[in-house]
Amino acid sequence: MKTQVAIIGAGPAGLLLSHLLDQQGVESVVLERASRPHVEGRLRAGVLEQGTVRLMRQVGVHDRLDREGLIHQGVKLAFNGRVERIDFVRQTNTPITVYGQTKVTADLIEARLARGGRIEFEAPVKAIKNYLEGRPRLVFDQQGQGRELICDFVAGCDGQHGQARRSIEGQGVQLFEKSTPFGWLGLLAEVPPVDKELIYANHPRGFALCSMRSPTRSRYYLQCPITDRVEQWSDAAFWDELRRRLPPAIAERVVTGPRLEMSIAPLRSSVVEPLRFGRLFLAGDAAHIVPPTGAKGLNLAASDAYYLSRALAAFYADRRTDLMDRYSQTCLRRVWGAIRFSWWYTQVLHKFDDDPFSQRLQSAELLYLTGSEAARTAFAENYVGLPFEPFE
Repeated sequence: MKTQVAIIGAGPAGLLLSHLLDQQGVESVVLERASRPHVEGRLRAGVLEQGTVRLMRQVGVHDRLDREGLIHQGVKLAFNGRVERIDFVRQTNTPITVYGQTKVTADLIEARLARGGRIEFEAPVKAIKNYLEGRPRLVFDQQGQGRELICDFVAGCDGQHGQARRSIEGQGVQLFEKSTPFGWLGLLAEVPPVDKELIYANHPRGFALCSMRSPTRSRYYLQCPITDRVEQWSDAAFWDELRRRLPPAIAERVVTGPRLEMSIAPLRSSVVEPLRFGRLFLAGDAAHIVPPTGAKGLNLAASDAYYLSRALAAFYADRRTDLMDRYSQTCLRRVWGAIRFSWWYTQVLHKFDDDPFSQRLQSAELLYLTGSEAARTAFAENYVGLPFEPFE
C-alpha cells in the first residue's frame, strides 16, 4: 500500500486530520488497531470549544451536531453552600457546545468512509521505519497477515501507549508529567440532567461535577482515591455521595437511575517535546494528556489536526517546509496554556488534603473568581478556548 500521509489512530485527531487533508487534495490512510464498534463506543469528553465546532463545520460533519448539540452559555460553581454562575457569552461573546466524543468519532468515521476515505480497522501498527531518513514505512497486521504502508509522512494519533510514542524512544524526547493522588469516578445514566448547564462543586468531602450528554442522559463525576475500584461503588453509594457534595437545593433535584457505565479516570498531565521527529508528527493523546477538569483533551486534538493539516497541505501545494518546522512549537504553546488552565482549575476545585489553610485558599480563590469581572473574563476566555494562532 502507498499513500501520502499515513495516520495511526482513528480517534478525533486522526479522523479530523484525514478530513482536513482531503479538503486540500492530500491523500491519507488511517490505520486503527481496534474494531470500528470499539472505537465508536469509547466514552470520552463532551465539551466542544467553538474552534472545534468550526472545524467540524469546515469539513462538513455537522448535521447531527447541529441537531443534538447542546449550546451552553455558561457554567455554575458550587462552593461554601452557594452557587455562582459565569456567563461565557457576556464575558467573551462565545458559548460552548456539549456533544459527546463518541458522537464526534462516529460522525467523522461515517463521513470519511462515505467520501471514499481509507480507514483500516483492526490493523495494529507493529513498527514505523525510516521516518528519520526519508520515506517512512509502516509495518502492520491485518486479518493475520503482515502488510506494509509506504508514505511521505506519518501522523501518530494513536494515544500515549501507541506505536508512535514507542517509536520515538531514544530520539531525544522530553516527557513532562504530573499526577494527582485521586481520580474521577464517572457514572452515565439515562436520567435527565439536574441542570441545564454544567455544575462544578468544591466540597469538604471532595469534588463533584454534574454534566450531561443529552436532555435525557446525564454524566456525573465524583473525586475518589486513585486506588478505588469500580466494584467498590454501588449505584446507591454513588448517588448518595453525589447528593452530599451538592448544595441542598440542587441535590433535591437529582434524578437517579441504574448506571449505563461506570469508570474511574486518573487526573494527570503529560506532554512530549518536541512533537516532530523527521517525518513523524505526534498529535492528540500521543502528544499530550490533560486533566479533564478544563475539558481540553478533545479540543487540543482538534487544534493539533488543524495545524498539522495546514503544514502538510503547504508542503504538497508549494513544497514549503516552514510550517512543518513550526508545527511543534505552535502546538506546544497552546498545549501548555491548556495545561496551565486545567491544572489551576483542578487545584481550585479538588480536595488535596485536610489542611484548613489550603481549604481557605480555595474559598478565597473561588470568591475572587466569581466576584471579579476581570477574573470571570479570564476564566471564560480559557474555558471557551483561545483562538487558533495564525498559521500561514
